[in-house]
Amino acid sequence: MRQALERLGDSLGPGAGRLAFAAEVERAVGAAFARLKPGRPPLNPNVEINAALLLDAVGFPRDAFMPVFAVARAAGWVAHAMEQQKGGRLVRPSSAYIGPVPPNAPADWRGSAQSNDQR
Repeated sequence: MRQALERLGDSLGPGAGRLAFAAEVERAVGAAFARLKPGRPPLNPNVEINAALLLDAVGFPRDAFMPVFAVARAAGWVAHAMEQQKGGRLVRPSSAYIGPVPPNAPADWRGSAQSNDQR
């Protein structure tokens, strides 16, 4: 998608500057990630960054961006739900939050977060 946007070039009008800005943000985030997480694979931006630039360039109203992204992801969400239903359990990330407990966290969450702190 990035290549398609770059081919459009100056026809993007004000979007051309946004494309350059998005590329600079991607570079800065990638450099920061590499510095903070050495040895890990590079962090690549998701498609929504470039999709938003393209939707903006072709005149989609910005209020429509989120619904467009949701519709595009719906097939994947349904596939995950079907997979989880077939397996009889929810698929959860294997990581556990180990940060500080937010002061407004519910009491039952505090107990589980505190047990994570003890790991």
